[in-house]
Order: sequence, then C-alpha cells, then structure tokens
Amino acid sequence: MTELSKQPQRDRAEHNAYFPSEYSLDAYTSPKTDFDGYKIDTPYEGPTRKILVVASDERYVQMKNGKFFSTGNHPVETLLPMMHLAHAGFDLEVATLSGNSVKIEMWAMPEDDKPVMDFYHEILPKFEQPHKLADILAAVTAEDSVYEGVFFPGGHGALVNLPESSDVNQVLNWAMTEKKDIITLCHGPAALLAGASDDQEFLFKDFEMVVFPDALDEGANQEIGYMPGKLKWLLAERLEELGATVLNDEMSGQVHKDRNLLTGDSPLAANALGILAADELLKRLG
Repeated sequence: MTELSKQPQRDRAEHNAYFPSEYSLDAYTSPKTDFDGYKIDTPYEGPTRKILVVASDERYVQMKNGKFFSTGNHPVETLLPMMHLAHAGFDLEVATLSGNSVKIEMWAMPEDDKPVMDFYHEILPKFEQPHKLADILAAVTAEDSVYEGVFFPGGHGALVNLPESSDVNQVLNWAMTEKKDIITLCHGPAALLAGASDDQEFLFKDFEMVVFPDALDEGANQEIGYMPGKLKWLLAERLEELGATVLNDEMSGQVHKDRNLLTGDSPLAANALGILAADELLKRLG
C-alpha cells in the first residue's frame, strides 16, 4: 500500500499557496458526516424570522513562514448548522464583509452525503452572491429587526478580517444587547474578537466557550501537513487574553452554551451545534 504524503499540496491558483496534505485529508475529512436526520418535530411557523450567516470571503491565510494556506469556510462546519436552522423554520441570510462570494474548502466537502450535498446546492446561490454586511447592518440592528441570531461558520478563513471588523462589532453589540443567539464553532469564534475595541470591554469577558485547540494548530496540523506552517497568532490564546474561558484542549465534538453564546469545538461538533442552536432559538420564540 502506498503511504500517503504528509507534504502540503500546491495550490496552483496562487503563488506559494498550499492545500492540506493527502495524509491529513485522509485523517481529517470524510465523504459522509454524522448527520442523522432533523430533531425538531415542530418548526417555527410564524412571521418571517431570519438568521444572519456571516461567512468568510477569504481564501488564503498567510503563515509565519510567508506561505499561504488555501482555506475558507469548512463545508461541514458551515452546512450542518445551517441545515438545522433552516429546518427549524428560519430564513438564512448570507453576508460577507466585502460582498464577494463565500469561500468553501471544497477539499473537505462530504460528497457522498446526499442530504448535505442537496442542501449545499440549494444554498449555493446565496454563497455565490451574498450580501455585503455593511449594506444590511441597518436592517439587522433595527428596532423592528426580524433577525433572531447570527452564525459565524468555522474554517481558518475566519481568522482574516473578521476579528478587526467594525461591521462585525456592530452585529455582536446588537446581539448582546438584544439577547440574540450567537452561534459559532472551530475557528469561527475568531469573529468574537471583533467584540473588543478601544472604547469597550470585551463583550465575551468571563464567557465560557469551546473552540479549535491551539495545540492542534501548533502540533498535529504541522506534523501531518494540514497547514504549510504555523499561524501568526492563536485563537484560543487570544480569546483568553481578552478574558474568555476556553474549556477544551482537544477536539472531541463538544458543544457549549453560555447565555446566548453557542459554540462547538470542531467539525465533529457541527451537527450537535446545529441541533442545539435550533432548539435554543425555538425555546426563545416560545
């Protein structure tokens, strides 16, 4: 049997850019997810209520060594929570910071999982032509807003621009003030860093959450060639520096609820996080 390479694979679309190695894709991805049907028997059927999905429009994350990791939004971490939210009766409104298309890590797409792939093709037009977040901020944060929460998908693409975005800061302040649900997983909690600014205390100080472990980005992800180098900064470390408490140090599929913040640790948590989020939203709407 031929041994799979642990060398990151060249992305020919960009200078000095790399996909994960064959070995890491075999270890980390699967043609099917753990989606085993919807758990909500009675979806919401009232006036239109929306969930804002703020996805990354960034394809490349530069490493400390100057190489670029070809990434974006992880498809399982993006699609499974959205599937449960849509089934629960919520309209999904997709936005990116620039208004450019949502970037998906196609190398992680569960292509043999028919329910997931059917949903992907259904939602694809919204990924290809998302709203520009700034253009819909007024509607999202309005007094009569029809938005019930915001979802930040996972994937390393979330590490670029979302943490510094003033638009994301406004969304987070709205969600916290109005007690709307904030849903995110894996590296998606990088968006929460936008809740820290020069004139305010970190919105999530003293909150507990689960995120992708820094130890894996620094260790296994290097050893098996998932990324072509080390990240310039580490997510859990930065969240904790701002006063959050990260509960996990491994990737196990853990989800956690702290007030209106719902988090998951990795792709393994995507299905459970979607179920949790749908359930919490429906409870709040009564």
